[in-house]
This record gives sequence, structure tokens and C-alpha cells, in this order.
Amino acid sequence: MNADSVIEVRNLSFSYGEVPVLEKVELTVPEGEFLGIVGPNAGGKSTLLKLLLGLLQPRQGEIRVLGLPPAKARHLLGYVPQHPAFSRDFPVTVEQVVLMGRLGKGRLIGRYDRRDRRIARRVMEEAEIAPLARRRIGHLSGGQLQRVLVARALACEPRILLLDEPTANIDMRVENELFDLLRELNQRMTILVVSHDIAFISRYVHRVACLNRTLVCHRTEEIDADTIRQLYGGEVRMVHHHHH
Repeated sequence: MNADSVIEVRNLSFSYGEVPVLEKVELTVPEGEFLGIVGPNAGGKSTLLKLLLGLLQPRQGEIRVLGLPPAKARHLLGYVPQHPAFSRDFPVTVEQVVLMGRLGKGRLIGRYDRRDRRIARRVMEEAEIAPLARRRIGHLSGGQLQRVLVARALACEPRILLLDEPTANIDMRVENELFDLLRELNQRMTILVVSHDIAFISRYVHRVACLNRTLVCHRTEEIDADTIRQLYGGEVRMVHHHHH
């Protein structure tokens, strides 16, 4: 593994049964990169994250995360899923959800020590949700819930943060605020974010990985209409964001 890289994917292929999802994917992610992963629905984006987390096994090829097989590196990864694994009406507070990020450190639910609670407070402050610590998650806006899920991922003190469509159900103002937070976090950790909005994330990320079964990486300044047509097929309307 290259000394400067934290993720290396070589000749990776994966299928669900007989349906191929990824074919001969090659990817090297240097430490400290902010990488956007874009592509059409069913193009393999979420599947690639699950392979990096060791939740799925490749049909062929090799993955190394921080020099380790993915399952052995999982405790060094923070993951923000596309959909929370709990119901919004589950009677749990913001602080309790964030503390769940400490469970990977060998904790039992409810058996958190002083250091766990100190880390939870710190990441809640970083995600600007500390005043919401005692609030039930069912009383949060979509943007507030996303920050809670980011704080939960940060609570495990990860070296790499993986986010799957973190802005899918929030408005543009909140989307900007969340990506501003991610840009700050990128100063100390590597970030991979799956998004459907290539125009928006190009303002934040260092490179864009275009994934539709196979993967091609571009510097953000190389992204143009032809790149997008090749990725999505046919004409795709570029989304123009106006910021004041």
C-alpha cells in the first residue's frame, strides 16, 4: 500500500446474485483528501461504501483501508448512512444517539464512562448541536438530524469519514452549512461523500469519482457537460446554485 494513501481498491468487482454492480474498480485515496462520489441510481455508490466498511465482500479484487482489510479497519471509520437505522419516533435523545458512536469501542449501551461523555460533548459542540443534547430525535428538523448522525460518526474518533447522500432530504441553506462543517473536518481527516448533486459538491471536494459500475476520477475543474453525459447517459440538466 502506498505510504500516502489511506484507501486502495484494486480490480474490484461485486454482484448481487447475477446482477453485476461494480466492475474492475480502481481507486486510491490519499490521506487528507475530500472525495466526492457521484453517479446514477443503482450505479454502485452505496455498495462501494459498504465494501469499504467490510459490510460486503468483493467478488474479486482487493481493498485495503489504512493498510488493513476493511473489517479490521472499521473501528477507524466514521459512517453516516443514507437513512438512520432507527425510527424517528424512537424515544431517544440527541446525546444518546451521539453516544452510540462509542459502542464500537467495546461499550455496552448505557455503560458509558466519563471519557465517552466528554467526547460526545465535544463532537456535539463541533457539529453545533450541543444545545439540543436533551431533545428527542423526533423533534428535530432534517438538517438537525443529519448533524446528529455526523456527530455520532465523529464520536468514534475516526481517521476516515464516509457519508452516503447526507443532504438528500434537506434544503439548500442547510446543505451549504453541512458541507461547510465537512470542509472544516477535512482539515484533520479524510472524507468520502456520496452525492447526487455533482454541481454542488464540486465547490467543496478535491476530486470527483464518477461511478456507474466502473469508476473514473476527475479533478473538479475537469467536470463538464460531456463528463456528465457520459456518466448519466443522455442529457442531464446541470443544477446551478445561486448563493448570496
